[in-house]
Amino acid sequence: MTDTLRTPPPPPTAAAQHRRPFTLDPGRWEAERSRALRTGHVRDHTCTAECEPALVYERTRWGWLAWTMPGDGTRPELPHQIGILTPYATRTQRLAMRWLTRRPAQRLGLAPTVPGSLRFLAVAVAVISLAVGLFAMAHGVPVDVALPGMALAPILAEHLPGQLDARAREHVRSVEGDGACRYLQRLASLHTSLVQAAAGSDRYELRRSAEIGQHTLWDAAGLLQTQDTRSAAADLIARERLMVQLADQAAQILKPTPGPANADQARKPEQPLGPYPPGPRPAPHHTPGTSSLRGTLLMPQPQPGPDVRTADVYLLFAHEPYHPGPGAQEINATVVTADTLLHPQVQQPDGARIHDLLTRGRQPGEIIPLATLTHELNGGAGWPTVGDFERVTTDLVQLVRTQMCDALSLGLPEIARALICTGLDSEVRAFDAAAGESIVYGPDDRAKVLAEVGMFLTGIATEQPFWPGDGLLPPLCQST
Repeated sequence: MTDTLRTPPPPPTAAAQHRRPFTLDPGRWEAERSRALRTGHVRDHTCTAECEPALVYERTRWGWLAWTMPGDGTRPELPHQIGILTPYATRTQRLAMRWLTRRPAQRLGLAPTVPGSLRFLAVAVAVISLAVGLFAMAHGVPVDVALPGMALAPILAEHLPGQLDARAREHVRSVEGDGACRYLQRLASLHTSLVQAAAGSDRYELRRSAEIGQHTLWDAAGLLQTQDTRSAAADLIARERLMVQLADQAAQILKPTPGPANADQARKPEQPLGPYPPGPRPAPHHTPGTSSLRGTLLMPQPQPGPDVRTADVYLLFAHEPYHPGPGAQEINATVVTADTLLHPQVQQPDGARIHDLLTRGRQPGEIIPLATLTHELNGGAGWPTVGDFERVTTDLVQLVRTQMCDALSLGLPEIARALICTGLDSEVRAFDAAAGESIVYGPDDRAKVLAEVGMFLTGIATEQPFWPGDGLLPPLCQST
């Protein structure tokens, strides 16, 4: 699984709440530990793989975290199990969650040589039902009525809780395992900040963010129940990005934006945008015999007029991450030459219209992010008259993956990817949990990302521009 965004931006109490059990109520953990020591349910060097861990449940408004009890007295850092309650849970469903997180039933062994055990409750009910049955028969109740009741009561006490457990689990999704719990633990910390923000405010945006956060947790738990973190990496990353954005939005709503005097202090221009995902640096897809690209880092030149078309430009766009092969790094952004938009396998005339917009008034070798076109189209309001850019970019990715054109495939860090997806004057905010402050990335950082992408393009050792593919359609201006 590739690197994801930094630890999210919840308030201080929420950020640390789920890193350890009962962070906001240390006395509860000490009480549970004392009880475990009295009953002997602790995990130490004497435990074997068959030992059933004694769990301490920390209930929350969205579910629970189940912690083991280490024998050395320390508080664990990773939950053994995390349960997520269904969105829009009713009162009955919340009671079902409390039923699942009850303390484990005490059991009594039958005999040293007889395997199995009985619930303490079932034994108690059997004794009580025997006494009640004998008393009833002594007062005239028929034996054929009293005996079935005497036999049925302990059977129900032994097996009915299991049936109730199965019904209650229909309303929750629980996961176990270090990788799955570590991922949900991060999401849970984010969602807790959303829940706390919504509880202390009557603003619709905060309440809606908390609702979306619960759905995100529910969906993530469903993925982790059926897949591991590696096979579900793309879907999990998408959900974590959404949760980070919601938490950042909630933090911005609750905290006033710093004035101009504090803006420079909040920002760290010298901080790098982050490491590339694990694996070798991205290399372009190209056919043998193609030659080198011209430089893309341009010196200041007079801007061409809007009617002047420059075919030697490149389109940069982000897309759904994918792995080109086993062990390969994630690819989440692609650069293609403008003429690839004229490929017959790209949806037309949408591709030709975007090509016309992309090549107007540009500098030779310029890299144009798709977000720049959105900015030029009145913030995206003009896209319906141009074409379906989502379908076009999907077709472009398919061309690249089937090697029907040349492209530069990139594994951009999260902040860099976010910057190319924003407008020319937009900002991207990230929360540095270690430093306890927000970092603001702006137009200058966006320009640095484009410059770095340009360095990749100029470093390709070929003598001709990218191959856009075969059978291209004529440009829109020529067709007209």
